[in-house]
Amino acid sequence: MKDVFNMLFTKLFESLRIWLSPLYPRIIHGTHTSGESTTHFKADLISYLMAYNAPSLKEWIDIIHKHDLSETNVYLLGSTPGRFQGSQKDNWGHFRLRKLLKEHACPKGESWPIVGQFSSIGSMGADDSKWLCSEFKESLVTLGKESRTPGRSSVPLHLIYPSVENVRTSLEGYPAGGSLPYSIQTAEKQNWLHSYFHKWSADTSGRSNAMPHIKTYMRPSPDFSQIAWFLVTRKWTRIMEYVSRKRDSKQFLVIVVCAHKQPSLLSYVIIKTKNYSSSSLYGFQGHYHCLICGYLGYGGWGLDSFKVKQKFFSGSKEPAAAFPIPFDLPPELYGSKDRPWIWNIPYTKAPDTHGNMWVPS
Repeated sequence: MKDVFNMLFTKLFESLRIWLSPLYPRIIHGTHTSGESTTHFKADLISYLMAYNAPSLKEWIDIIHKHDLSETNVYLLGSTPGRFQGSQKDNWGHFRLRKLLKEHACPKGESWPIVGQFSSIGSMGADDSKWLCSEFKESLVTLGKESRTPGRSSVPLHLIYPSVENVRTSLEGYPAGGSLPYSIQTAEKQNWLHSYFHKWSADTSGRSNAMPHIKTYMRPSPDFSQIAWFLVTRKWTRIMEYVSRKRDSKQFLVIVVCAHKQPSLLSYVIIKTKNYSSSSLYGFQGHYHCLICGYLGYGGWGLDSFKVKQKFFSGSKEPAAAFPIPFDLPPELYGSKDRPWIWNIPYTKAPDTHGNMWVPS
């Protein structure tokens, strides 16, 4: 089982990720086992597929029912179209993340920052209070049942998005920006957002020149040496064009504007593990590869946090719980001359790595 990404030749020059499950055995007839994991992955995956109400998925649902998924140590966080009220709000998207963090995250580290890294941007509103630093950040800062919600400005928020210079000097050059959809029409309405932006840099994994086609969120310690939890997603947990929430807080409306022929399995995944091992992580060096990343857990399994692995492909011995982050920490804030990549405006002042300019039609 793996996360779904756009399998195009050009994507081989970008930083991707994939999650490999354990090998799931078929449930032996007559045994009294549901094949469910402690993370309820099987039930969540079946519920997610059933939410599409698509006859073509019934075969897959039946197959999953017949297999033992008990070795799965990830949580599945899905997002599906529909209108959800009451307790159903917590079944999808960042409200599901909030619920999991409330139930399982260790309360320590209330001052630890939030890092979000992404490769597409939609409308965030007129200022950060409209959604980013209110509803969304409230989900990300949740830590256990007894945690108190910090003030809006007390938890630092670092957002990583490629700059124009990142794209210009990348393996693909300017065409890499074709996979970084952020329009000038949207950007001009939210200049406030750019003050949160940090450059894409991934020397630790040898991917600084491979633009990210990956979305990740994490809760690192103030010195970035530990991580409380890690989340990898197929897209923003919520962008205003994709998901909107009714202001009465009684219902949650999900609108999928960009439809796919097939549902994206594992839209949002958190891993929680007791005996974390670097052997479950895979990577292939060279330009033609995808990063295959593991994901980590948090309190409740004997571990409050994980040590950050200093070098992604390092052969040196590190603690079993060392986690390889696919980009550099701490993130570097945009300089005074840095600008976020915007894909539908021309760039003609300097050629890219292939000697080309960018003049979108």
